[in-house]
Amino acid sequence: MATKKLSMMDAMFLAGETRESMMHVGGLLTFTLPADAPPHFLRRVADELRGSVTVYPPWNLRLRSPDFLSNPLQAWVEDTDFDVDYHVRRSALPSPGDERELGILVSRLHSVPIDFHHPPWEVHFIEGLEGGRFALYMKVHHALVDGYTGMKLLARSLSTDPAERDTPMFFSQPPRARSEEPRDEPPPPTMASMLEAARVQYGAAREAGRAIMNVLRAARTGDRDLVSPLQAPRSILNRKISRNRRFATAQFATERVRRVARAAGGTINDVALAICGAALRRLLSEHDALPAESLTAMIPVNIRPKDDPGGGNAVAAILASLATDVGEAELRLGAIIASTKRAKEQLQGMSRSAILQYSAMLMAPLSLQQVPGAAGRLRPAFNVVVSNVPGPERPLYFRGAHLDAPYPLSIPFHGCGLNITINGYADTLNFGFTGCRDTVPHLQRIAVYGADALEELERAFPAVASDAAAVS
Repeated sequence: MATKKLSMMDAMFLAGETRESMMHVGGLLTFTLPADAPPHFLRRVADELRGSVTVYPPWNLRLRSPDFLSNPLQAWVEDTDFDVDYHVRRSALPSPGDERELGILVSRLHSVPIDFHHPPWEVHFIEGLEGGRFALYMKVHHALVDGYTGMKLLARSLSTDPAERDTPMFFSQPPRARSEEPRDEPPPPTMASMLEAARVQYGAAREAGRAIMNVLRAARTGDRDLVSPLQAPRSILNRKISRNRRFATAQFATERVRRVARAAGGTINDVALAICGAALRRLLSEHDALPAESLTAMIPVNIRPKDDPGGGNAVAAILASLATDVGEAELRLGAIIASTKRAKEQLQGMSRSAILQYSAMLMAPLSLQQVPGAAGRLRPAFNVVVSNVPGPERPLYFRGAHLDAPYPLSIPFHGCGLNITINGYADTLNFGFTGCRDTVPHLQRIAVYGADALEELERAFPAVASDAAAVS
């Protein structure tokens, strides 16, 4: 049986799997049926998938030792008894099949741990959504693929042509062929090559060390723009979590966000952070739980080359302020822009290896939160995770059904009960708020408050407000 070794980062995701901190990510896609959809559309799709379907790597891989996740010899092996019925399932919403009912069902599905005796992924077709729509929910363990890779692979199940009805699901598509040109065998290691490798790693460590010293120096001098580890205040978001999840969504037109970013001299990501910061400020204020100091966010950064097809995990991290201690929308956005600019300046000119080492140093205090009993008692490394995963720029279709929105689901963990992931699609930004049901109160309100926050930002910049009025 063929085996494939786990990378160090993938093994870390497996080691982090507990009853409460389940390390799977997911996606919720909502669709509108085509006008010519036959009766029992989803049943036909399910029957098709239950037919003679070939499953390709990595979707046919399971762990060699599923009962010992921290086994140092852990590896992926082919599942010779692959059962498509286990992985592809159908569900139906109770009436009236609105967004609330969909959110409740997906929250419940995302609360169920992955069974590592099978390849660690599931797909659920969900029917009964009002307006003749349906949804697709997928979850996959982060050790198999990261969010960037997952979105790219899932998109391969869809088509830009509404007339295309035969695109196979992602697990039935063979891996893209690599170049058939013969490759030269790497030369055997020599003393000179080993010394060169050591020199490169030493240089990366020095780069990362200089960057972390800049962060610590900023903390000593009271520079709040460059966020340091453990600068985050204690909050109700940063306690021990349970296994129960809540999930909420929000969708905004990208052009609305872009206009605000242009007026403020920032980026779309900056405005997205401002939306999250304003929503959290309002929610925590309602519960008399807003810290006097600003909440901070950990922001994953993709460090793959632009044309990388994905696979495994390749992410770095920066820390930034959410300016939740600032009352005015315009000033709050300005503070966020200043913070993200300083964080990104740290990475400029650094090698990939140095960036990864620097990120590991920033994240090192996070391990303290995983010590039993420590979550909520120690100052958190950061308060919330906010990530932005780029998605397809053109409208997509599944068997002729139009993809209305892709909402990402991510991972809360001890000491960080809320994870916000944003997925760009066509001309929209789609926010997925994944939180611990018992740690984050009234999580659904964050989505509503986010919509209010964007309107507040538009009013804060007269040029944007006039443009919005003209459009409406």
